[in-house]
Amino acid sequence: MMMYGDATRKGRPFAKDPAVVRFADHYWLYYSMPPFGAGPTHNSWDGRLAWQPNWGWGIGIARSDDLENWDKLGEILPSAAYEENGICAPGALVLDGSLHLFYQTYGNGPRDAICHAVSGDGLHFSRNPTNPVFAPNGEWTCGRAIDADVIRDGERVLLYFATRDPTMTTQMLGVAAAPLEGAETSPVSRFRRSAWTQLGEGPILRPELPWEQECVEAPAVCKYGDRFFMFYGGAYNNGPQQIGCAESYDGLHWQRLSREPFLPNGTPGSWNACESGHPYVFIDTADDGATYLFYQGNNDLGRTWYLSQRRIDWAGGYPYLVEA
Repeated sequence: MMMYGDATRKGRPFAKDPAVVRFADHYWLYYSMPPFGAGPTHNSWDGRLAWQPNWGWGIGIARSDDLENWDKLGEILPSAAYEENGICAPGALVLDGSLHLFYQTYGNGPRDAICHAVSGDGLHFSRNPTNPVFAPNGEWTCGRAIDADVIRDGERVLLYFATRDPTMTTQMLGVAAAPLEGAETSPVSRFRRSAWTQLGEGPILRPELPWEQECVEAPAVCKYGDRFFMFYGGAYNNGPQQIGCAESYDGLHWQRLSREPFLPNGTPGSWNACESGHPYVFIDTADDGATYLFYQGNNDLGRTWYLSQRRIDWAGGYPYLVEA
């Protein structure tokens, strides 16, 4: 069973928010690294210099040949002013020989937004000159965008994201689209800010079930047959967060598959007793389209965080978890 935790910053395993792709004959894992510790924020969302207790989130990079054993190769650290308080929660897409990473700024409250960078080797990235490339608008949202997930849908790319209501209380999901045909040809500026169009006039999914509490986040979308399937985290961290699943025929209108979690948190004493959360769905084209659900968990209320994965199979056009 895969259990990956990055101990390089805290001296204890801590890795969150996985994103996995097949690129350059290897599997690549991008994930959130923990903050350095407390520090000052210079672009606080309310305009004041503030002391941030969780300053310096970054993105770790690991590589594997079997989806089980991972070697850390590098880090992506904040480098631009808009990233000053931290970056995290990556989503990844391989397109025309380049690896596109979409990630969020952190520590700016309702001003957090989605950024974009591109790589030719999986390790070194060039940032989009128009970063941040996306934040939502409308009376239903505070304007924040986090937890990016991207999927190609014909001649467009869909960007799924989490946001909050104007009171910053309820976490919800939205989607935007960018065209591929006639788009900017340079990989680093292909998904520039002006390319994105927000779809719909409100959230595509919001918390409704008791176990989701006040939060649905971390959308992880794939396509199987003629339908989209979204795995998502319900409830905030250690609520416990658990993973649900919904389906859609157009990528915009969604229906839950069940009133119960698709992947619940573990039993008392298990490694994921406090959470099974922040999913990422990976379809392995090098293995006849095998589907894997990556996710995070812990059993100590977030002192440590591990990443793991479960194989998904399909029956009658619907996903189910293969026995571990």
